Amino acid sequence: MVKAADMMIARRADTRARADFATWKMMAKLNGTSALPTEAQNFLASYNALLKEMAEGKATETIIGRIYQNYYAEMGGVGPAPEVRSGPAEPVADNVTAFRRPTGRPKPVLPAGSNARPQLPVALIFACLVVVYVGIRYFWR
Repeated sequence: MVKAADMMIARRADTRARADFATWKMMAKLNGTSALPTEAQNFLASYNALLKEMAEGKATETIIGRIYQNYYAEMGGVGPAPEVRSGPAEPVADNVTAFRRPTGRPKPVLPAGSNARPQLPVALIFACLVVVYVGIRYFWR
């Protein structure tokens, strides 16, 4: 039986493994593998070896599984690493949604006898502030 604490460690280790592997792969594409730690370089070397034997998706999941097990033990997980997820359920073909202009809100209609005051425009408020400022500066001299 897997304890809740071990499952939380497992989720964190899985998330970290997936993020780290994606980062390492991008660094390898940008010819930056020499800047990676030796552990990451070893995982990338074994990934390249697995690519020669199997498809890219399967090799990626295998390496992520190895990194996950390593991180699980490193984070203090007890026993074998539990199964967190098997990978993406189905590939996403297109996740782009069409842009729709938001519907405009109608202006509120004021009843004829309401006591609502119209708001002053911003330019009028600014002009009043400038007049007050200039007046204060003029009279203090």
